[in-house]
Amino acid sequence: MDSADLAIRLRRAAFNRAIAHSDLAAIGQFLTNDAVLVAGTDSALLSGRKAQLLAWKREFASADRTVYTRLPDKIELSAVAPIAMEHGKWQGVTLSGIDLASGTYAAKWRKAGGEWMLEAEIFLTLA
Repeated sequence: MDSADLAIRLRRAAFNRAIAHSDLAAIGQFLTNDAVLVAGTDSALLSGRKAQLLAWKREFASADRTVYTRLPDKIELSAVAPIAMEHGKWQGVTLSGIDLASGTYAAKWRKAGGEWMLEAEIFLTLA
């Protein structure tokens, strides 16, 4: 595992912690201004950091909210640009412990200002 692979995995772990702790400010630090998220079941498109933070804010307001965790299997690093693709599995579990949904995902990262930032995430719901 090289340093870029490790850095992305560490950023992903920190992003997962931010979701678990309902930390909007921390989540915002991982997203580019124009970050895109395509949801797993209905393919809803969240375009931009602001839209994603609003969606997380709504999610965090629920009494039995869902905690989404992304678990990377593989990181592919580009040899031509400071970008990488993360492939893995995701799971959504409510605070009361109900497994709500799970599947696979891909996330595109870009190194900017010395940090790996999320540019795009796409999810597939399998269960």
